[in-house]
Amino acid sequence: MNVETMFSENDRIYTISVDGEFSFTLLHEFRNAYSSKEAESANKIIIDMRKTSTIDSSALGMLLNMQVYLNKADGEIKIINCNKIISNIFTITNFGKKFSVE
Repeated sequence: MNVETMFSENDRIYTISVDGEFSFTLLHEFRNAYSSKEAESANKIIIDMRKTSTIDSSALGMLLNMQVYLNKADGEIKIINCNKIISNIFTITNFGKKFSVE
């Protein structure tokens, strides 16, 4: 499985981790992760890219669809632990305006 989730009930933080290539092949896994009961009830969503090697344009679309689906305001979805390549992609595509990227 390339998508793993964790929910902290105390903090109401839902974390989605992507391992390997974040691409169209993960569409169903990623959609299932963010459409869960825990994700919908979370105060903050964290996308942990510590183990993510690359990201393609379809994954960027999946992130945007997630934000619309969850109806979260800017900053309530945080993307963390990006490698240099992914950080550059987020900079070029202005994803920092839609998400908090660290």
